[in-house]
Amino acid sequence: MPIEATMIIIDNSEYMRNGDYPPSRFDTQADAANTVFQSKIDSNPENSVGLMTMAGKGPEVLVTNTKDLGQVLQAIHSASQKIGGSTDIPTAIAVAQLALKHRQNKNLRQRIIAFVGSPLEGQAADERNMIKLAKKLKKNNVAVDVIAFGDGIQDGEQNVLKAFVDNVNSGDNSRYVSIPPGPHLLSDVLVSSAVLAGDRGIPEELMGNPEAAAPSGSATNFEFGVDPTLDPELAMALRMSMEEENARQAAAAAASAPPAESSSAKPDAAYPPDEGGDDDEEALLKRALAMSQGDDVDMTGAVADDGEDEDEDMSEEEAIARAIQMSMKDGSGDSGEAKKS
Repeated sequence: MPIEATMIIIDNSEYMRNGDYPPSRFDTQADAANTVFQSKIDSNPENSVGLMTMAGKGPEVLVTNTKDLGQVLQAIHSASQKIGGSTDIPTAIAVAQLALKHRQNKNLRQRIIAFVGSPLEGQAADERNMIKLAKKLKKNNVAVDVIAFGDGIQDGEQNVLKAFVDNVNSGDNSRYVSIPPGPHLLSDVLVSSAVLAGDRGIPEELMGNPEAAAPSGSATNFEFGVDPTLDPELAMALRMSMEEENARQAAAAAASAPPAESSSAKPDAAYPPDEGGDDDEEALLKRALAMSQGDDVDMTGAVADDGEDEDEDMSEEEAIARAIQMSMKDGSGDSGEAKKS
């Protein structure tokens, strides 16, 4: 967590009466300033925060660096009674730097957070002058965060405030945040921005992008639009609900799919094709012929090799005649042996 002394500069010009940021620009800015104070104090007990204005009769420090929330709320209430005039951003930043220079704890790093909701006028509109001021702040190790809203938002290459932040930036310690009008509160967007990411112990790459805040109020890029660090129970419930819905859709898709073939209907590949069906029938005839001749037959389908080629072309009548002839030869052979005996 950063150890810092922070000076918050709020805009109390006539433009803060505008109601494009409900309930008004000043009220939503005051709520955001309160959020910044609490985030800084909660992140480290050594931190301190001050508050000042930059319009009215001129820039004015309302409360020096403190840890007392009551003093800051009293200062915001006092600023609400001093709305008027136009802003003087360079002078206000110079005064804020001087106030930080006289901080009690010199070990605290210096940071200025400026809310700008008015159009740039005078020296603030001069980019060269603002860049010169930025280099001076960078030399004195002062980080600056600029929160532009309302008429303080500038587009295109002529964004003087963004150029100012780019030149004061050192080691990515300064940030420019642009928040367009919408139903969202400035405090809600800041909580989800890189301005307070370090104070909450969240990596900046996981934070939402406030500059992409849509008019519909979707100011963050978190899953389901909910910051899990603010409401972990709601984020977990939404995630579980999404997982259950995905499982239900998967089950419905599986049920609507055509049924798979039953295991009894085996594919043709499970049974080898009936090759050589005619050859099997011929082999059976050969075995029948051999049995009629009294020869030993191999029941596995193998027939004795003797006379196998001759039997292939025999007709049924020829096979019977041959069987009778062989039986007569066998009988004459047996009678001759009997005579000899």
